[in-house]
Amino acid sequence: MSAVSTPSAAAPDALVPVRGRDPHERHRTATPLELLYDLTFAVAFGQAGGLFAHEIAQGSLAAGTRGYLIAAFAIVWAWTNFSWYASAFDPDDWLHRLLTMVQMVGVVILALGLSPLFHSLHDPHPDNAIMVAGYVVMRVAMVAQWIRVAVADPAHRPVATRFALTVMVVQVGWVVLLVARTSWAVFIGAAAVLMIVEVGIPMGLERRYGTPWHPHHIAERYSLLVIITLGEGVIGTVAALSSAVSEHGGWSGDAILVVVAGIVLTFGIWWSYFTVDFGRALTLRREASLGFSIGHMIMLTAVAATGAGLHVAGYVLAGEARIDAATAIGAVALPVALFYLGLFGVYTWFVPEADVRHIGLLAGTAAILTASVLLARAGFSTALCLGVLMLSTLPTVLGYEWFGHRHQRDQLDRLAERGASAG
Repeated sequence: MSAVSTPSAAAPDALVPVRGRDPHERHRTATPLELLYDLTFAVAFGQAGGLFAHEIAQGSLAAGTRGYLIAAFAIVWAWTNFSWYASAFDPDDWLHRLLTMVQMVGVVILALGLSPLFHSLHDPHPDNAIMVAGYVVMRVAMVAQWIRVAVADPAHRPVATRFALTVMVVQVGWVVLLVARTSWAVFIGAAAVLMIVEVGIPMGLERRYGTPWHPHHIAERYSLLVIITLGEGVIGTVAALSSAVSEHGGWSGDAILVVVAGIVLTFGIWWSYFTVDFGRALTLRREASLGFSIGHMIMLTAVAATGAGLHVAGYVLAGEARIDAATAIGAVALPVALFYLGLFGVYTWFVPEADVRHIGLLAGTAAILTASVLLARAGFSTALCLGVLMLSTLPTVLGYEWFGHRHQRDQLDRLAERGASAG
């Protein structure tokens, strides 16, 4: 059994030995410091979403998507590194707080580097220097936090040492790639390898050695980031509404439909996500954390992209885009589809049971999303098509309220029974 501890009420000026926390600690919730930390990611997602929307509106869909995927990975992975560490080892002493502040500075630098990256999408070489600098700042602090664990916690010294070494080596790889000043083709190939290493080695270390992360705390941390990311949907709605009001010289039926569609879509995604009891699922299957993390990378990327798509619709309504309405509606429909694939995929990863009802719910969502794009191609207004698109959340929401909550409870109960019998 690994040694675990619960932080004690130390003096404000005391340093606490960083040891693993109790993964079964009662009433474990996100700390005020974690909530403050998350706010920097609201800025980063806002930057990425706005820049992505501009590229799509100008007709640079491929280049914009390339830049957005790089940005989204950088943002989500930076958050993931800290949040899983903090769930397992957070001592909440003054040094931990200062190191977290340093990471927040790194996130802000990363956010400032997104604009140069997007501006270089049409240049021969990517400009990711500021983004890499932000990561260097973050990782200096992250390595220091892992070293504190290695020094103070013999039980977790092997995994802490390896995490620290992995973070340093991978960051050297990014710096070398920056100094090499490669073409976009070489950069994407090398970056893909580094991204696989970024994700693969830490998850392999977690699977082999394990850290005492708290399942309900991790579930709450991700749910809070989803809410922050949903803010992009509200921002995109405001942008689309402003464009609709400007185009029509004041409030109109289209303007009202745009605001209703944007808020209903955002609210429906929120409702859908919180239908799943991820805390209990992680408690029952800690070994499924790999799929949980990867699935959330997909969902978070899709949620932020949905807000960017609503912003694109605003550009079209204002006549400031070089794309047609169907492309704009597609820019909203595709990320919504990816979100639901990620959501149902993660749930199925936890509860590997064939479920025809889930396929039916996904088919209903796909049909509504497809209809909204086809209507746009047929010449119907962007606002009307958004009104149809917002209904895509209904199959999951209504399915959960009708039968899904009982169905999920029964599936998780069976999962618990199998775990108890196996134990």
